[in-house]
Amino acid sequence: MRGRSGRVPLDVMNRRPSAGGGAGGYLPASRDPVQRHTLLRVRGRSVAWVPPIVLLAVIAVLDRNITEDFRIISWVVLVPGIAAALCGVWGTAAIAVLTAVVYIAVDHAYPHQYQTGLPDFVLVVAGGALAVLACAVRVRGERRMLHMRDVVETTRRAVLRPLPPGWGGLDHAAHFLAADSVARVGGDFYDIQPGPHGTRVLIGDVQGKGLAAVEAAAALLGTFREAAYHESALTTVADRLDVRMVRHVHYRDAAGRGDGERFATAVLLGFPRADPSYVEIVNFGHEPPLLVSAHRVHALPPGGGLPLGLRELTPQAALPQPLRVPLADGETLLLVTDGVTEARDADGRFQHLSDLVAAAVAIDPGTAEPARLAAFVRDGTLHHCAGRLGDDTTVFAVRRARTVLPGVIEEADGAPPG
Repeated sequence: MRGRSGRVPLDVMNRRPSAGGGAGGYLPASRDPVQRHTLLRVRGRSVAWVPPIVLLAVIAVLDRNITEDFRIISWVVLVPGIAAALCGVWGTAAIAVLTAVVYIAVDHAYPHQYQTGLPDFVLVVAGGALAVLACAVRVRGERRMLHMRDVVETTRRAVLRPLPPGWGGLDHAAHFLAADSVARVGGDFYDIQPGPHGTRVLIGDVQGKGLAAVEAAAALLGTFREAAYHESALTTVADRLDVRMVRHVHYRDAAGRGDGERFATAVLLGFPRADPSYVEIVNFGHEPPLLVSAHRVHALPPGGGLPLGLRELTPQAALPQPLRVPLADGETLLLVTDGVTEARDADGRFQHLSDLVAAAVAIDPGTAEPARLAAFVRDGTLHHCAGRLGDDTTVFAVRRARTVLPGVIEEADGAPPG
């Protein structure tokens, strides 16, 4: 399940951590028009015009203070080009006109025999016109990029919806890092759904990459949000997820958009309302969770379930049965996708997640808290692979909250599901 690798700077990928939502990759500052324009503002006012104006003044002053045999006033043709890269269309046009005026004033200050004359003036005017045209093309491209970024952000939030603090009576923290820092979406998915039968949690990773993986993840999450609310048995929720994956693959094949075998690994958790002393776990071929407390780090059994969508290939195989795991107060479940477990350093070595977390908890038991634990694993993964993510990466930490929000109880008692 390895995606397209790409260099992702640490300062970019560490941006926007949230306790309940995700963190996605961002365009580098040099390619993000919003960030670039922010750098060119002081106290809310644009200073993009300053560099070209300063350059224009420097050229004019130098031309007036060097010998007549070495005229550099025609270099002002560079000024509109710089403005085109920094300013808006009208700003670029104004600087182009100002450049032509300065050229005429400085050139005519010399005796006739030393003037550069009409050919260079035509060059300055033509350079200004081309700069305005280039600026218009640049601005149009930036607007389209911003629109597409809004579309991507909306898609990301539809798949990985923001989760309110304490949602479903759980303390939780999640970080999603896309291997493609431009697309900012991928095949990893997670969600929390409270309901009358308890709170259910799902995390998984769709095989493959690209928009097809995102589409499959969205289909699974839609089914999970309904089944987890209405179904009393966790096995029924698991069955609905497996059937949905099969139906999704069949639909794509029938629509002529099939791209071969597609499946998803996942972990389904159930936190019963009646008994907070345990959690139910159904593992569909996913990385087993780590049970983290202030005193220990314990890897749970992997389970023998097949990934979602593969059960029909082996009809004799049954759905994995839920595993009941005692869950004491203050114990956190850490779930990750293979972007974490398969992260490699410069020498090609994998990181040992359980050892890494155990060492951190031994030094500071407070690391077992979901928000700190998720941030620690995220930062440790980025440090281990030097920011070069080979696959989409999700870190999800969850435990029962010590206090349940009133809104959670109201929804569980019969309000429409979230």
